[in-house]
Amino acid sequence: MIEADGPALGHGFHKVAPGDLACVVTALEMLSPPEGLRKLVPEGDVPVQLVRWKEAAPEKYRLLYKRIGGPWLWWTRLGKSDAEIAGIIHDPRVQLYAVADRMGVEVGMLELDFRVEATCEIVFFGFIRGATGKGLGKWLMRRALQLAWAPGVERVWLHTCTTDDPRALPFYQAQGFAPFARFVEILPDPRVTGLLPQDMGTAPIIL
Repeated sequence: MIEADGPALGHGFHKVAPGDLACVVTALEMLSPPEGLRKLVPEGDVPVQLVRWKEAAPEKYRLLYKRIGGPWLWWTRLGKSDAEIAGIIHDPRVQLYAVADRMGVEVGMLELDFRVEATCEIVFFGFIRGATGKGLGKWLMRRALQLAWAPGVERVWLHTCTTDDPRALPFYQAQGFAPFARFVEILPDPRVTGLLPQDMGTAPIIL
């Protein structure tokens, strides 16, 4: 039982300070490549292409990151300096890709991190809202896994949380990822700190 006017909270409840945000994070992994991953599959009339961003300017990266992740409260890169972002995305063990439409406009992002031995983390995977719901997610995940399962990689993993698109978790599981950990993350609400506009996301702002 929660006592509205007092400090006592029932079992399983945790107080979240004003200005903070709580979400449940689910981490998922894949320990072997899906069957037929390397088989060439006709892509048909896919209206986008994957473009490697080897030396992306941090500001350009930050803009695409915000366009894709803002509605889902992606924030971790927004508080980093240009030097900090460059140190990540220009690392030779990190592969950054933009998904571009036929006009060359970036509508999606894929970031793979190989900095842990024998492991690839799919750090960021997503599309701007106007590009979702068109079946491009399966195409991008297949491309992501083809790149992630490089020689020597024994594990591919990613995570999602309750502020993310609610379709993300079942989508990742349908693609062959299995949950291996779940935890609660409490963080400064990026809408309160000014990293994102206050009309972003669906979680309530508590001040």
